[in-house]
Order: sequence, then C-alpha cells, then structure tokens
Amino acid sequence: MIILERTAVMNLENAMRGARNPMNSWARMDSGYDQEGNYCLGPNDLDLAKRLRKAGSDHRKFIRQIFVSVDITAPIYWWKEYDTYKVATVANSTSTMHKLHSRPFELEDFSHDHLTPRGLEALENLIGTLEEIRLSYIKDKKKEDWYDLIQLLPSSYNQMRTCTMNYETLVNIYCGRKNHKLEEWHEFCRWIEGLPYGEELILGTD
Repeated sequence: MIILERTAVMNLENAMRGARNPMNSWARMDSGYDQEGNYCLGPNDLDLAKRLRKAGSDHRKFIRQIFVSVDITAPIYWWKEYDTYKVATVANSTSTMHKLHSRPFELEDFSHDHLTPRGLEALENLIGTLEEIRLSYIKDKKKEDWYDLIQLLPSSYNQMRTCTMNYETLVNIYCGRKNHKLEEWHEFCRWIEGLPYGEELILGTD
C-alpha cells in the first residue's frame, strides 16, 4: 500500500528561464500562467525542454531545478528501498521513536493488501500483542516495554513522510523502479507519469 497526497511542483518558470541562459534566448520564451495559477510551457519552451531532456544529463541540468513536494504514506519495507535515493531528496517523517505508543494499534496502520488468510491472521495476532505492550508501557513506562514495541514492529507498518525531490532524481527513480516486483513502486511510477510535463521531462517519451 502507498498513498501520495498533497503534491506540489515548484520553480518550473525559473528552471525554464535558466535553460535559456546558455544561448541568451530569453526572448523566445512563450510560457505563462493559466487562470488556475499553473505555469504552462508554450510551444517554444516545450520544444527546447524536450530537446535538452533527450540530450542527456549534462544538457538537462534545468530539470534539477524543478522541485516536487509530496506526502507519502508507505510501509517501512518500501521506505527502506526509497532511502537508497539520498541525492537531492529531503524527508521529514512521523516519529516511531516518540509517537508509536500514542494511539491504539489498528489493522489499517499496516499494509496488508497482499496477505494470505494465514498471513492476515498472524498480523492480527501480532497487532493484539503490540496493543497489550503499548498499554503496559503507558501504565508503567518500562523501557523494556518500549523496546518490545520497537523491535516487534513489523516492516508492514505504515509511516508518513513529507518528501522533497527534483525532476532529475525522479528520472533515476523511474528508470530504476518501473519494473520492480513491489506494487508500491508501480504506483509511485504512475504518480511520476502524472506530474506536470512528466512524460516530456522525466520519462522523455514525447
């Protein structure tokens, strides 16, 4: 399971202006804002953007200046793979260290969409055990209960992080994960495809 919410794409205008700096071709800029406040690339700018994208990473430096912010809720097993992308990414997460015990454990706190009936039963039993330990920790504040919570927490536990990255990073993620066995990566790649000018500037397919 993965949920991507509150997506914001920023700095497209400045990135596009910078793309024209090498040839001093600012007079050919034909982009602008629509009535909803979205920056839309005109034919001249879009043509240049696509040519630079396809020319390779040395020529498409401008897409490193297009920033994306998104709230992602995903299981810990997915975050462990996402964390391999340390270049040009920032993330602020909800805290398991400080807030894990703050509310009751529920089934929906865990990714279980692909579990077999046997696996689901095992998870439900573990959730019951975690809840017992949580209540014991709240009552007595014993450190051993806190360690039990942390060390028993399965990798299917969902965590939300606010993430910031740029289009160049998304090129690398898309190329590396589009054929991954995890369904979460397929959903993430579909989100990439739906970003403004995602096909032209990230996928390079148009």
